[in-house]
Amino acid sequence: MDDDIDLTLFPPPPRSEPCKLYLISPQDVGGTFPDRLAAACAGGPVAAFQLRVKDVAAHELARLADPLQRICAEHDVAFIVNDSMALAKRLGADGVHLGQSDGDPREARALLGPDAQIGRTCHDSRHLAMEAGEAGCDYVAFGAFYPTTTKPSHYRPPPELLSWWAAIAEVPSVAIGGITPANAAPLVAAGADFLAVCQAVWSADDPAAAVAAFQPVLKG
Repeated sequence: MDDDIDLTLFPPPPRSEPCKLYLISPQDVGGTFPDRLAAACAGGPVAAFQLRVKDVAAHELARLADPLQRICAEHDVAFIVNDSMALAKRLGADGVHLGQSDGDPREARALLGPDAQIGRTCHDSRHLAMEAGEAGCDYVAFGAFYPTTTKPSHYRPPPELLSWWAAIAEVPSVAIGGITPANAAPLVAAGADFLAVCQAVWSADDPAAAVAAFQPVLKG
């Protein structure tokens, strides 16, 4: 965490619109998962879905992505590919999410075009977020705010980081990491534009109900 600024000096910003959900896929997106995704997308204010599947060949992943991409389009949910600019281009995805080792956002912009949504993992770093903004990213992702088994992380940014970002930048922020309806309120209050969630939705028997459970807290 960059430590040269007192983040408590930045009060939570007034909300101009409610926070929204950004769904992260589980590893297994075959079988009945398309039906579960459709239910989740119908359950509440879902803005985006990120296809995050590791160690699967591009051809197979493209096959698995096809029904998911159609479901997202039907529900006006942005379909984002994790890590791979090439796969995002191949699928005609709405965008790509890049980790710090996944390439330059400027390269992604040149490859995917001006309308692509390009996100960047920034952990707990103000410096990385500012770099992402300068590189033309459409959102920055901070976290993990809470312990998570989806993508374990030793980074633990304070919610005030979201307030600082809202005060100095117009680029939206995504809060990620172990977020549930029970612990999301401080992140929404601090100014997160989106909450990235995975297990809180996909571990539930009813994904629509799991998404609906976030609705009261998303309003701030």
